[in-house]
Amino acid sequence: MRRKAVALVAVVLVSLTSGCASLQSSATQVGGVRKTDDRPVRDGGTLTVALNSDPDKLDPTLAQTLVGRTVFAGMCEKLYDIDEDGVVVPQLAAALPTTSADGRTVTLTVRRGPRFSDGTRLDAAAVVTSLLRHRDLPGSARGTELAPVTSIEATGPYTVRMRLKQPYVPLTGVLADRAGMVMSPAALKKYGKDFTNHPSCVGPFRFVERVGGDRIVLKKDPHYYDADKVHLDGVVYKPIPDGNVRLANLRSGDLQVGDQMGPVDVQSSLTEPGLQLFNSPSLGYQGIGLNVGNVKGLGQKPGKLDTPIARDVRVREAFELAIDRDTLNRVVFQGMYEPACGPISPQSAIAPGIKAQDCPKRDIAKAKRLLKEAGVRTPLKIELKTSTTPEQGRVGQVLQAMVKEAGFDLSLRPTEYATMLSETDAGDYDIFTSGWSGRLDPDGNVANFLKTAGAMNAYGLGDPEIDKLIAEGSTVSDPARRTGIYDELTRRVRDAHTMIYLYRQKNYVVASKDVAGIRVYGDGLVRVTTAGYTR
Repeated sequence: MRRKAVALVAVVLVSLTSGCASLQSSATQVGGVRKTDDRPVRDGGTLTVALNSDPDKLDPTLAQTLVGRTVFAGMCEKLYDIDEDGVVVPQLAAALPTTSADGRTVTLTVRRGPRFSDGTRLDAAAVVTSLLRHRDLPGSARGTELAPVTSIEATGPYTVRMRLKQPYVPLTGVLADRAGMVMSPAALKKYGKDFTNHPSCVGPFRFVERVGGDRIVLKKDPHYYDADKVHLDGVVYKPIPDGNVRLANLRSGDLQVGDQMGPVDVQSSLTEPGLQLFNSPSLGYQGIGLNVGNVKGLGQKPGKLDTPIARDVRVREAFELAIDRDTLNRVVFQGMYEPACGPISPQSAIAPGIKAQDCPKRDIAKAKRLLKEAGVRTPLKIELKTSTTPEQGRVGQVLQAMVKEAGFDLSLRPTEYATMLSETDAGDYDIFTSGWSGRLDPDGNVANFLKTAGAMNAYGLGDPEIDKLIAEGSTVSDPARRTGIYDELTRRVRDAHTMIYLYRQKNYVVASKDVAGIRVYGDGLVRVTTAGYTR
């Protein structure tokens, strides 16, 4: 059966990677981790960064995409950030927070001096306004992250106190992402729901304009507290889903930075004397989400779906058993990614005990038996929604070929990324390609997605035992105990087969050699605060 599987996918391999044989054999050419470039740069110029999709809303409370986070990295600073080594450091906060002995009161001090792009001063009241909005705004993607916080108040001009239901270990890490982004209270009041079209934060660059599907334009913000370290006049972000087109534009000089470059394009870039590669291990995961109960949209309790996938876990397990993660990695990603079967990255602050080698192996015979036991008539028709990138198209084609042997008739529906998010959030799908850029604390990879009615639980998963483990993992500080909790949680999630984890990307960014000062850390963001041209 194993030989048959390899033969099947070999046919797909020929059709997908025709002319790329030399690339498959040269994956080892990519060197070690390279996150920074600190060569001196001159002042002036505009940097054009190519993204692999169009970001969703430019509102930190509502946004969900990695490409959106990369844009925010240029204009919306957070209370905390991570450094090159994955350590949380203060950004708009003046120091790391202090926590009471019982773990239920957290106090943070706000940096003095910064102004928002509209000139409004940053203070404790502004921080409170943003944190309350992140927690309470209907439809907030930050609601689950801040749910343990019962009250937020300014106890002084630059002091904020948060009271918690119970100790909440991930809180500092949560505030090192979008939940820690502070928005101008004046802009929030002025624009309300339309803030996404007029975002105003503290950052090295300020928002100028957005032309949907074409560009997002930022200019250097004269109000920025560290403006002397900002060398560029501006940054333009352009969504270009096709990696080949991104690479061609890098070669021509029309682009200076290509974000989230795929392995084939990375290999091609290595032969270009005018290009350089940045890379770092990922904190996230990629896989496929299965709709088992999303009938009312995100943040709602699961309902009943009358589909074979939703009704019977044996059907979902059969689908997973039809997949060969190692072959998928070789065929689509030149062997340059890592197979995965759980939400927590080895780069996480709490390293998982479950390794890639523990992932379920392909077993067509068992998959067929499970479908028979479930009383499913084969071939079972299922639709897979993918984004429109060529790489995701190849993922869909390989999965289509693999699961066919087990008795699944998988159709593919490429969908523009923002549209796919909207549709899957609403529950309008069978299965879809689902991924997450990852967070340093493992809670950031599980709570929003796997908790019943979680803010980003698009699968309709509802399991009291998983909820209990998520809650326990967020309150326990001992690393060994947390590892055990998250390993048990991973096992339960795997048994549910509602999110099938397939691989972990590496963060590959290709840039012109005329550009320096870029930062690419484990969170996958392209940081351009100190970027500039070398000549």
